[in-house]
Amino acid sequence: MTAPAPTTRRGWRALDTASGGLTLDLGLYAVSAVFAAVTAATSTLVPHRAWGAVAAVGYLLATLAVTGQLLLRRRDAAARLTGLPARWTVTAVTWATTALLPVVLQSVERAGGRTDRAQEEVLVVEDSGRRLADTGTPYLGHDAIAALPPGEQLLGYTPYQPGMALFGLPRAAADAWWTDARVWFALGTAIALALAVHTLRPGHRGAGAPASAPVLRAVQAATVLPVCALTLATGGDDLPVLALCLLALAYAAVDRPGRAGIAVGLAGALKLFAWPVALVLIVWGLTRRAGLRVATGALGLPAAALLPVLLVDRDALVENVLRFPLGHGLVTSPAQSPFPGHLIATALPTGRAIAAGLLLAAGLAIAVRLARRPPRDAATVALICGYGLLAAILLMPSTRFGYLLYPLAFLVWAPAIAARVPSIGSGIRGAESLDRA
Repeated sequence: MTAPAPTTRRGWRALDTASGGLTLDLGLYAVSAVFAAVTAATSTLVPHRAWGAVAAVGYLLATLAVTGQLLLRRRDAAARLTGLPARWTVTAVTWATTALLPVVLQSVERAGGRTDRAQEEVLVVEDSGRRLADTGTPYLGHDAIAALPPGEQLLGYTPYQPGMALFGLPRAAADAWWTDARVWFALGTAIALALAVHTLRPGHRGAGAPASAPVLRAVQAATVLPVCALTLATGGDDLPVLALCLLALAYAAVDRPGRAGIAVGLAGALKLFAWPVALVLIVWGLTRRAGLRVATGALGLPAAALLPVLLVDRDALVENVLRFPLGHGLVTSPAQSPFPGHLIATALPTGRAIAAGLLLAAGLAIAVRLARRPPRDAATVALICGYGLLAAILLMPSTRFGYLLYPLAFLVWAPAIAARVPSIGSGIRGAESLDRA
């Protein structure tokens, strides 16, 4: 992958830093408010409309707050209301009102009897948690799914890695609003992102120093951006996976290969989307003589999650995590966003084969790039993961619009971690030091 052209970078930096970053903040919140309002008025999905009705108000309040900051910016006495700490505060409040508050409201309404306050993935994760507690595996086998009524067979599949079922365990213990899987998705996301921000905070400025403006922009992309806030409020399973991947990149940026491997390994134990990130991080680790340390967590944790389930019911595992995602299950995935891969697969006689070939070609191109020019810093890892996943999402025959949150967050995360990239020499010395976990 090549870096953006210098002119493009300068143009983006000028936009990003205009009026101390407030101009882009204003645009982000204003456009998000319009998106949420349109979603509330027009979406065919009831949980999405419920999210839009609440989030539109949150984004509008953020827009008004940033407008006030811009008006006060020229006054020296108001610097504390317009600086970076104040922008962090607005971002945190906006995430609370556009993501966390809708999660709580929809969870409470669902616990009160509303059956239209959660997307199907929430039900799937909670059912997998119950099965894990009862049988030792989160998966139903082929015959068990076939025995379900035709309208329920789709929900019988759990196309996630075994670790995702842990977010459904609270529902197995009690039927209450706080056991809704989205509540625990939100908690896991918040913890991982807080660790990532703490990791990237400039230590030379003291413990109380705020993280940099690029880090703030990256956190906005992973939290208040509508594709992320909407996903968390209505489904949510992708957000802890994304947050753990961002945490892994943050650890890589400060030369902690072991911790980077553990973070991406935890993500890989939840969902397959983290596995490409793990592979790129392992290649990065090899350039710093720390490939084994990255691989231990990156590959070991997903393997540790799979092994017990494999021993309990191997066929059920294969049916859910391989056959169904590849289109060979009893039912097909409803993930059919109109991206090029899906359009090719449905419009041409041999479309699925063509789309699969294009996807394979993209994968080979990335593999060649990694072999010829392995990434030597975390920012490059983030760019490769961002562009690579973007290509994969666009070319997959079955995909979702919401999956775009991964490449968007990775691409915005790259400049946030670029300033923390250690030199290659220091990275090699650090990889040889036993106290750099």
